[in-house]
Amino acid sequence: MKAKLISLLVLVLSAIPVSGMAQNREGTFNLTPYVGGYTFDGGQELETGLTSGIRAGYNFTRHVGGELSFGGTDTKYDLTGQDADAYRYGGELLYHFVPEQRLVPFLAAGVGGLTRDYPPGIQDETYLYADYGAGLKYFITDWLALRGDVRHLIVMDGGRSNLEYTMGVTFQMGGAQPPPEPVPAPEPPPVVKEPPVEPIPVPEPTRETMKYCVTLDIEFDIDKAIVRKEYHNEVAKVGDFMKKYPTTTAVIEGHTDEVGTAEHNMELSHRRAEGVVDYLVANFGIDRSRLSAKGYGKSRPKVPNGTDEQRQANRRIEAIIDCAIDLKDIEQPPERLCLTLKIEFDTDSAEIKSDYHEELARVASYMQKYPTVTGVVEGHTDDVGGMDYNMKLSRKRAESVVNYLVETFGIDRSRLSAKGYGPTRRIAYNTTPEGRQKNRRINMILDCVVPK
Repeated sequence: MKAKLISLLVLVLSAIPVSGMAQNREGTFNLTPYVGGYTFDGGQELETGLTSGIRAGYNFTRHVGGELSFGGTDTKYDLTGQDADAYRYGGELLYHFVPEQRLVPFLAAGVGGLTRDYPPGIQDETYLYADYGAGLKYFITDWLALRGDVRHLIVMDGGRSNLEYTMGVTFQMGGAQPPPEPVPAPEPPPVVKEPPVEPIPVPEPTRETMKYCVTLDIEFDIDKAIVRKEYHNEVAKVGDFMKKYPTTTAVIEGHTDEVGTAEHNMELSHRRAEGVVDYLVANFGIDRSRLSAKGYGKSRPKVPNGTDEQRQANRRIEAIIDCAIDLKDIEQPPERLCLTLKIEFDTDSAEIKSDYHEELARVASYMQKYPTVTGVVEGHTDDVGGMDYNMKLSRKRAESVVNYLVETFGIDRSRLSAKGYGPTRRIAYNTTPEGRQKNRRINMILDCVVPK
């Protein structure tokens, strides 16, 4: 009968499609029926027999889980050949390696009880045991996995050693759902209404201003938004700068990794950004009207969420400070400056007109004052013309700015690089002449690594 059930189970599992998002998830309940073999150490007078049972567990994190189990073994008493039974019941802690993968190895250790049910006339026995072992889970879908286990049981009956080896099926229920599989973007139709403008990765300065962009290395307690004492110096980077330049305003952005639901991460990232705003108001006297908080949840990862270190990099706070001040007024450079250079080019031209030489002279003067500053010049276009054409034209214009700074002001070329983004990072709609003009722009990102 058991063999027929196992065969039926294999047929059912083979018909289930494999999911690329299957993985060991935090906050899930797990139920694992299993079958296998159980070998008794000598002195217990019991033969190796077929064992079956069930395990019920919970994953506290993606790595750590707990599990209760109950199993029974059909065996025979060696001395008489009569049928006998053994029952095992206990609890274990499990540690899963690479939980984000489909194949998840794990270690297990625990304690429990073993009851040996001998034939009539022979006294039954119950002893405590300690066990340890290992196993593998192979996820077929995000809720179903094949599982194999091996356990060494040390029975408190003169230190006897038993061995259990089983195969089972794990049903994973509840917990945070994995992100959906990426779907290739469809080809755009010939004529479409432009979608709403999305904020681009690097915040764009307004005209006549620049932006000071800094990532704060702040870690928060789980599901908390209070700034811990060890990170007060990080927040002081923003507080001290805004106190020194009272015309500045700032947007505090909160970001998370992909663990948890999108709704929870969005709310948590906003609360953490609000926590930094509250700290700046309370401890640096920054007027609240100069600050705003925005939560982006997991929508803007800096790096893929493949490892714990990458997920930590994505759990971050960024401060974008709008500075209506001149470059020459800055005594100590911030970590990064984002400038919009007001340069317009003739159609299909990368030549810099004399009207914009003063604009570039301001940047060159700043880089001469701080010789460790490096810069990336970014070229952008509207959507008129083909994609390949605009990408090449935007890079050509960015290179023209680099060449002008090198040849006119003697800035070392190794400190500058050029990138062309074409129409891919628009900041306005391309449906009006004014919008297209805003998108035809040159940005410059200055990384200010300056010795104190």
